[in-house]
Amino acid sequence: MSNETEWYYNLSTRQVTKGKVGDVFDRMGPYPDEATARQALEIAAARNASADSDDD
Repeated sequence: MSNETEWYYNLSTRQVTKGKVGDVFDRMGPYPDEATARQALEIAAARNASADSDDD
């Protein structure tokens, strides 16, 4: 993916942006499309739950 086609979720503003907008510490991504970036928090929660169950 190139920077022009990557999508990010901004934790501070709770907005989805195309390209690297804002502080690196506030960004989640990159994601392949806007819809996936909008699900960033759900994706992270699912990955954390999976990792936690692997630890058990």
